[in-house]
Amino acid sequence: MKKLVQLFMAIVIVSVVLLAIISGLNSSEGYSGDNTLTIYNWGDYIDEELLSQFEEQTGIKVIYATFDSNEAMLTKIKQGGTTYDVAVPSEYTIDQMRKEHLLIPLDHSKLPNMKYIDERFMDLPFDPENKYSIPYFWGTVGIVYNPSMLDGKRITSWADLWDEDLRNQILLIDGAREVMGMGLNSLHYSLNDTNDAHLREAKEKLDTLTPNIKAIVGDESKLLLANEEAAVGLAWSGDASEIMYENEKLDYVVPKEGSNLWFDNMVIPKTAKNVEAAHQFINFMLDPKVAAQNTEYVSYSTPNKEALKYLPEEIVKDERFYPSPALTEKLEVYENLGKQNLARYNELFLEFKMHRK
Repeated sequence: MKKLVQLFMAIVIVSVVLLAIISGLNSSEGYSGDNTLTIYNWGDYIDEELLSQFEEQTGIKVIYATFDSNEAMLTKIKQGGTTYDVAVPSEYTIDQMRKEHLLIPLDHSKLPNMKYIDERFMDLPFDPENKYSIPYFWGTVGIVYNPSMLDGKRITSWADLWDEDLRNQILLIDGAREVMGMGLNSLHYSLNDTNDAHLREAKEKLDTLTPNIKAIVGDESKLLLANEEAAVGLAWSGDASEIMYENEKLDYVVPKEGSNLWFDNMVIPKTAKNVEAAHQFINFMLDPKVAAQNTEYVSYSTPNKEALKYLPEEIVKDERFYPSPALTEKLEVYENLGKQNLARYNELFLEFKMHRK
């Protein structure tokens, strides 16, 4: 019996020593729980050099994962199987997440660089007082078009898309809020309208656009437009900027009837294991020089007013991507419509897509 006890004690001691060695190795490589930060962001939505800079400055190891939709991100965080310390959802998803208690309140005292964010983009209805989120990028939904393929015609309005000359020339985003929103805006209704008669009217008007629609696509629209395989596309402003970089003939406009003003914000999910490092990272990304570098890489509009000083003048003076306050006041932020209303949007959008067939 004595020998069994001695053997058991020896096993315990060896196990403790091995755990200590493994823990030490992981810590030295940046893999310990206290020394690791897991970020969940959209694909190709950060300059990865900045992740290396953050690691060098802080000694914190960054693990970077990506998602392709707010819904996919939300499902992963709800399941709780994977720990994410920082995530970058869009405004209506932030509203849903805070109402479902999926976010940790931010400690503003640990985010001194918040002072650099433009006041226009703070304290918005989806997150009053920015209790849970800080702006990362913002932009608009509008129309990319190629005047050289349209005999020099300029597009200024949603109504222009119904021109018979655009037959088989339009690419649409495969998104219910964006396409249904276009239909609603073209009728001078709100992007957040939940009146079923208005939604049905918007869908029926979209049906009449069918002859002009070449395809309903995802990211491939950027390549198709740049290669002049279509003359017009519904697009987010950042994608528009990227497309225009590839083909200088293209232009971008926010239609005069109005459109969407969107935000992607940084948050700390409820399941975060390294809240301290999460605050450090958010504050790092709010540094004006860091924000400027990230903006040049990603091409979307920065909410960091101080970062504008470090960006080329041709970027910050371009009102297509930094619209005047007079225009932004006409734009609408997507609201969290709730499951039932969102299901209705998706249902009508699916009907519209089926109508094309």
